[in-house]
Amino acid sequence: MDAVQTTSQSAILRKVSLRLIPFMLLLYVIAYLDRINISFAGLQMNKDLGFTPEIFGLGSGAFFIGYFLFGVPSNVMVAKLGARKWIAIIMVAWGLLSTAFVEVKNVETFYLLRFLIGVAEAGFFPGMILYLTYWFPRREHAQAVSRFMTAIPLAGILGGLVASQVLQMHGILGLPGWKWLFLITGLPAIIFGFVVFFCLSDGPADCKWLSADERDRLCAFIEDDRKGVAASAQSENVFGNPKVWTFAILYFLLTLGMYGFQLWLPQIIESFGKLTDSTAALLSAIPAVFQAAGMILVARNSDRTAERRLHVASCAWLAASSLVLCAFCKDPILSLICLCASAFGLWGVVGPFWALPTTYLGHNAKAAGIGLINSVGNLGGFAGPYLVGFIRQRNPDFMYSLFALAAPLVVAGIIVSFLRTEMAESSDKV
Repeated sequence: MDAVQTTSQSAILRKVSLRLIPFMLLLYVIAYLDRINISFAGLQMNKDLGFTPEIFGLGSGAFFIGYFLFGVPSNVMVAKLGARKWIAIIMVAWGLLSTAFVEVKNVETFYLLRFLIGVAEAGFFPGMILYLTYWFPRREHAQAVSRFMTAIPLAGILGGLVASQVLQMHGILGLPGWKWLFLITGLPAIIFGFVVFFCLSDGPADCKWLSADERDRLCAFIEDDRKGVAASAQSENVFGNPKVWTFAILYFLLTLGMYGFQLWLPQIIESFGKLTDSTAALLSAIPAVFQAAGMILVARNSDRTAERRLHVASCAWLAASSLVLCAFCKDPILSLICLCASAFGLWGVVGPFWALPTTYLGHNAKAAGIGLINSVGNLGGFAGPYLVGFIRQRNPDFMYSLFALAAPLVVAGIIVSFLRTEMAESSDKV
């Protein structure tokens, strides 16, 4: 490939990145905020409705049961129906379900709505990961994913800032603050569902903001890249492929730590001392800043060195050790520092992790493979919050809960560091 052609491709990819990534990031901020708004609402909702830690943990995690059951079929629908229509449909659906939380009065309704939001949102993230492969080659995929997924810490920061104010709206129009929080965070999904329908392209071939020459060049470039993936793929039968299941198990261990941490973070911080609900929500935005730093810096170094496995392992071990230190720490400031280090490691794994399976899977297997890994792996999002609630129900101190979140991260680091198969080795060369 000559220098002129390389320059042309770089310019096109830069244009694509500037156009797509900010919009996709915004959509994921909305999605993730509707996923974690329960963590802030729990500061008041649990008291108002008399929910125990175990009930809150189970309800928070119920999201991921629906997410698991509908992850693969929803992601296949992205490939069949097109990103524009399907993403628009599911965004409106989960937005309506989130606003319906104003009607929660008992445990059964709480469980049901969290489950249904998981069903609605199941295709969004894996659909976006798949969608990025339509536009970006393998060698830039980790950074593209990490830039898109900076929405996670941004949602944490925004959620903390918004919740700290909205939780003070208690009594306005007869609604408690936590119900206002669900209304305010649910409406943007409905609005932007319609924006997606009218503004998003299904892929480069029907993109109107690229010139005809740019479309042709990008399509040819991506097609050549797909042929390289197909040549290295060993099997298209992802459901019977043990290596795909290895990634699913690995992602389960990682998400167990991520969501056990994320959905209990405001209450962990509140346990540091006599803090108001608004102050605890506001302070939870600080670890979110370190989530962003971890995602960006680790992915950048992973792409620069073309190494994935050890980046995932080292981040998992950093998060685990920081959680253990936080469990023993009695000083609120040092505890918050430990939580920040944990956040850096927990979300630092994201870019290099997703670069592994997306490199390995052939084009025809990506939709089902990514959906399978994501949906099975995200059962950790059920296990983590419930595990914390189960332990805290029996011991109000968060110490043992933090130990429980650290253990699977240690195991995840061991698994990925010894993943010296042909799959991993070929991935590292990308």
